[in-house]
Amino acid sequence: MDKPPLAGIKVADFTWVWAGPYCTLQLAHLGADVIRVESKTRVCVTRLLPPWPEMKPGGVNRSGYFNQFNQGKRSITLNPKAPNAIEVAERLVKWSDVVVSNFAAGVMDRLGLGYERLRQLKPDLVVASLTGYGESGPLKDYVAYGPAQVPLSGLSSLTGYAGWPPMHVGLSYADPNAGAHAAFAILAALWHREKTGEGQYIEMSQWECAIQTVAEGLMEYQMTGKAPERNGSRDRLMVPHGVFPAKSELVLMGMQIDAWVTITVADDAQWALLAQVIGRPELAADPRFATLEARRQREDEIEGMVAEWTSQRRAAEAAAALQEAGVAAAVCANVKDLSEDPHLNERGYFVELDHGEVGRRKHAGIPWRMGATPCAVRSPAPLLGQHSDEVLRAVLGYSAEEVAALRAQGALE
Repeated sequence: MDKPPLAGIKVADFTWVWAGPYCTLQLAHLGADVIRVESKTRVCVTRLLPPWPEMKPGGVNRSGYFNQFNQGKRSITLNPKAPNAIEVAERLVKWSDVVVSNFAAGVMDRLGLGYERLRQLKPDLVVASLTGYGESGPLKDYVAYGPAQVPLSGLSSLTGYAGWPPMHVGLSYADPNAGAHAAFAILAALWHREKTGEGQYIEMSQWECAIQTVAEGLMEYQMTGKAPERNGSRDRLMVPHGVFPAKSELVLMGMQIDAWVTITVADDAQWALLAQVIGRPELAADPRFATLEARRQREDEIEGMVAEWTSQRRAAEAAAALQEAGVAAAVCANVKDLSEDPHLNERGYFVELDHGEVGRRKHAGIPWRMGATPCAVRSPAPLLGQHSDEVLRAVLGYSAEEVAALRAQGALE
């Protein structure tokens, strides 16, 4: 079998929470050997977060959150305050090609693992630091979490309905977005090293990565002096464009669960197709609706007609009828829909591996396919410190007696 693209690349993963682990997850998917450095004295918060199997917490290895974003990695534990623990970390750095961290600015320096020290240990090392606001500027020491960075990026100011206050986008989007940017930068740095033999330092601001999502809004402000207005699910260049109610037959705990279908009409030709599907072909030539500008003047009326049609049909039925006619439409899927989706399951998107504590569970897998260098999720997320002895003995060259001494000193906590 052909090797994955990052086979042979070794990563020391000093990350936690979501942005950093999401970055190193991509590297693991690409075949890198990722060793995550954790601590029993300060367990990563994601090991303590739901969801838990059968909604039963208990221990640091049961979190679905952690187990999703740490697939394919190994875990060792170090207590940086204990004697000789930093020496272990330094040995790991010498073994590595890449070091990744996402602590606040200055934390790695205070641990004795700042870039200047890392470069002394291995000059061609690629080091990536994913701080909240970068390592320069007046905000560099501010505390950063993804949920706060979403509104700070400007994304919340563009999200919501006209006349409403800004809305959160529903998840900590800044975290995985930053992780994906960092993984891309690391790949570029590895390519640079391959060509020149030079390592380098990647200093990245999670906030600036989040701002990338509102580039169009920034450009509009620069061009016109006005910020885009919140407009719900509508779009200035496509009408209708939105989410419409569908017929629901799902009852959960005695409550009817809503169902929705999303529809996007890109141009006048697609408007004619939609009009045909909903049984109103005359709308295509009606001057009140035939052009984008005309439809923009009558969005409420149009949305009412479309909703009248969708509400009489199941979401999948409505989406299929529109797609068959050539109109972009899709079910607003919930996680149950996704988990059971025949298309995703046929393509093998989901991964089921036996985890040491929670058993066999379904996880989101790799969203790309590579024909010449195939990738795979090679292992479930590790138990806390699961590979400490293995890594210290087989990777870093410690003897059994030395490992026992480190453990007695509390260095492996």
